[in-house]
Amino acid sequence: MTDPTLRMPNSVLRVVLDLGPLPLDIPPLPPRFQHPEFDADWDEEEQIAGIFLGFDDGEFHLDIMEDGVEYHFHHADGSSSDDSPWPAADTQALVDWANGFVLHVAPRLPDLLEDADEAAEWHHVGLPVYSRDYGPVPLEIIDVELEGEQLMLPWLGSGHIDDEHLDGPDHPIALLWNPEHEDPDIPIARVWLNPKTGEPKARAEAGVNWTAVGLTQAEVLSWAESLYLNHHVIGDPAQMIMRAALVRMAGLDR
Repeated sequence: MTDPTLRMPNSVLRVVLDLGPLPLDIPPLPPRFQHPEFDADWDEEEQIAGIFLGFDDGEFHLDIMEDGVEYHFHHADGSSSDDSPWPAADTQALVDWANGFVLHVAPRLPDLLEDADEAAEWHHVGLPVYSRDYGPVPLEIIDVELEGEQLMLPWLGSGHIDDEHLDGPDHPIALLWNPEHEDPDIPIARVWLNPKTGEPKARAEAGVNWTAVGLTQAEVLSWAESLYLNHHVIGDPAQMIMRAALVRMAGLDR
């Protein structure tokens, strides 16, 4: 278990963003969909905007291209489908709402993702407010609570270290090591999210030469749990800023 005394406190970053004219004139969102977990990405090469809405019982994914909008669903077990996990009336209302929402968001998405990345950089250097010159346009002020990271040292063992996602329940990763080259390929530990505690849990792989690794097994497992917490549990600041902007554009934070 990670040491809670080494956890930095949460902080609030105030961001000033151009989100376009708000509120949006779009159909209402059904009550069951009032608290989505948003995400978004932009494929520069293909010129495709992706907007994702996650709920406890399913997900709704939309791809916005020059020639229209395509969408599909994910059921609670993660499986992708053209069939909605929700009743037909609720699904149609969600689609009607989302079509208006994404048409507002998609043209702004590349710039907004850049703003979120830049705001995250300002946060990392300790600045409490982010803004830039947008010109004479209406702006939105959003206070984003960002989780404090776990204080941890860089890798002090021998060789090189990396991690990779694994298939399986509880979001496991493998900690990979190599004593010589910069492409680690030897699994030395596995880390996953303990569903009961919500904390990372690490386990050493069998047969590891800890003397060659340069740290004890206990030191490596503690380091791996801190790595997992910072990179796979705590929300990425840029992603949290982007989500807050999407919530504001959706009118779901008022």
